[in-house]
Amino acid sequence: MAEESIVEAPDSVARTGAIPAASSTHGPWVRERILASVVEQAHGLQQGVRERERERILPYEAFDAVRSSGLGTLLVPVAYGGPGGSLEDVTQAILTLAAADSNVPHALRLHFNVSALWRLLPPTPFIQRQVERILAGKLFGGASTEQGTAKPGLVTTQLRREGEHYRLQGRKFYSTGTAYADYASISAVDADEKPVTVIVPVQREGLEVVDDWDGFGQRLTASGSLLLNDVRVEEAEVLHESTLNLGLASRHVSAWRQLILVATAAGIVRALVRETQDYVRTRGRAALHSSADSAREDPFVQHVIGDIAAHSHAIDVLVLDAARALERGAQAIVRKASDAEDVVLQGGLATAKTQLIVSKLALYAGQQLFEAGGASATSSHLLLDRHWRNLRTIFSHNPLTHKARVVGDYHLNGTTTQFEQGRVF
Repeated sequence: MAEESIVEAPDSVARTGAIPAASSTHGPWVRERILASVVEQAHGLQQGVRERERERILPYEAFDAVRSSGLGTLLVPVAYGGPGGSLEDVTQAILTLAAADSNVPHALRLHFNVSALWRLLPPTPFIQRQVERILAGKLFGGASTEQGTAKPGLVTTQLRREGEHYRLQGRKFYSTGTAYADYASISAVDADEKPVTVIVPVQREGLEVVDDWDGFGQRLTASGSLLLNDVRVEEAEVLHESTLNLGLASRHVSAWRQLILVATAAGIVRALVRETQDYVRTRGRAALHSSADSAREDPFVQHVIGDIAAHSHAIDVLVLDAARALERGAQAIVRKASDAEDVVLQGGLATAKTQLIVSKLALYAGQQLFEAGGASATSSHLLLDRHWRNLRTIFSHNPLTHKARVVGDYHLNGTTTQFEQGRVF
């Protein structure tokens, strides 16, 4: 079956506020070149970021830049012909891109999720095919979650056999990044109600991505509906199990999925520190009760700037340390180390604790920026409020109070059930 071409942006989507594409390094992909290209991509992303937010312009060009730079290939091992990057490398890239426009690295979450998973599993023909696609510059999206089920995580999307192929029927939500992707990884159940994973081209007939995400933050992540209307699926496009049930690799990747969100939040804090400083220097006024001649000389404003800058630094340190802990888990799985299970557990614990603390630090910083700017900083034209909205949206993905309880249960009683299930972390 012939590969289908990359999906084009719908004609109804305006492509103004264009993002300059990063220059192509072409394959074979080289880790150092890819990482060097991220700064250029971030610079391009920063151009027109407020216009895109204000007019709801989806940043398709940013994903063209990701393809041409090879950023999506970063986690493919050298043994598979990839650049052999680490989770810390990807985290650094996420921090840099999120400081320019947090929608883009967030929309790459599923791509970096499957990339991290494929590198840990035996190279079956199914997995080899996905790796080859990644090396060709293709991006992955998809969806697992459905709305209207009794509990989150329940899957009703049906894969039914039709002769020598299948048909896929259902409706997904939170299909983050799929509008920008080339392939969609979709969870479903077969005729026996057993979990399966289907990977099909996004432009396949019957598959429709709808930009109906109406959250007040992360508006341009294309996190809305994925409609599946009798989508034809070939046997080679079906993994007859859920990617959530692949043992230690799935447990490791479930924590990595969470860290991608936290790293995106860390980049947002970098952005709000930068934009608050810019506001103070160019528009800010000294407080009425201050003896300072300007906002930048106002001791109160200086205190706020120093405070949020310190928060940003601490967040970065925590996030990168968690990335290194997760990479140790990945390497332990690859080596089939005798202590791999414990190393993966420690990575999950590090990520959970990081998420708990960074959520507090980041949301505090998102609030404090208005202390530096005063009432004028709430102007809709400035869109400084988007930072708090984006942070609050990211940290609503998982119930943080439950996460704290699970971590506490581990420290008090040694309970690891939730970590083993890989659903919370």
